[in-house]
Amino acid sequence: MFSTTNVDHLTRSNIWSTQLKEVLQDELQGQKYVDWLTEFPDGDTFNIPSIGTPTVLDYAEGQAIRYTAADTGNFPFSITDYKASATYVTNKAKQDMFYMDRLISTFVPGQNRAIMEAIEADLMDLGPDAQTTSDLNNINGAPHRWVTSGTNQVIQLADFAKANYSLNKANVPFQNRVAIVDPSVAYALETLSNLVSVSNNPKWEGIIETGLTNNMAFVKNVYGFDVYVSNRLKTGVNETINSVTSGAGVANLFFSAAPGVLPFMGAMRQPPKVDSEYNKDFQRDEYVTTCRYGLKLYRPENLVVVITDTDQV
Repeated sequence: MFSTTNVDHLTRSNIWSTQLKEVLQDELQGQKYVDWLTEFPDGDTFNIPSIGTPTVLDYAEGQAIRYTAADTGNFPFSITDYKASATYVTNKAKQDMFYMDRLISTFVPGQNRAIMEAIEADLMDLGPDAQTTSDLNNINGAPHRWVTSGTNQVIQLADFAKANYSLNKANVPFQNRVAIVDPSVAYALETLSNLVSVSNNPKWEGIIETGLTNNMAFVKNVYGFDVYVSNRLKTGVNETINSVTSGAGVANLFFSAAPGVLPFMGAMRQPPKVDSEYNKDFQRDEYVTTCRYGLKLYRPENLVVVITDTDQV
């Protein structure tokens, strides 16, 4: 009943969805392991005094007791970062754009998420950056930074045991031990023969069917560590420690999240704050989210960094 031309006139060759495709987002792992200060009302520098342990000396009857002064120190903490995420939409765009309402509704949560990602990136870099590079960072005779000795710098179960040893030597509590590792580490563990072979280790039975991770967390505890996967660990770490060279590796973090001993300290001078206004000169609505904060490694004894190669697949 219709000619080809008429059909073409009445058929939409391209149909646009009412939905907007958004970028997939990973779970942010690090900020729950920060001791956030609440007693920092003003200024930009906060000082926390520290005291050492008493000294015990030999004593002989009839002699004067020897007195020693208590060791003291100071931990200075500063607000160092000021972040902003801003965007705008013009009057012309509001008049013409079909997706305008959907677009504007993403501005505030999107900017907040962007700032949280920046904080997460700073935190993941803070661990390895606060240590001395190309050094074992020994504490109480145990290393707190090393390149895995696995073939091609692939993570080994022995690295988890060694991290346990280092934390134990530093008197770090056994409770709530956590490892944040790169996805390449999760892959390496999932393919270790002594784990996937049930005859070798029945505890790991079923991981071939279910995998070792669920929602970025391991379903099995590894040498006492609850293991989480993150795409935001510091990468490009290239150094030689104790004659082992990393190449362009990733810094995996091991620590205890027990109350009172969290490795990182932070303070929010200004949590994410949203402002918006109409700019008559540019004929547009402007939206900006700002945040001011500081982060620092508080307990270096409660942090082990294991550098592995990311090229595992």
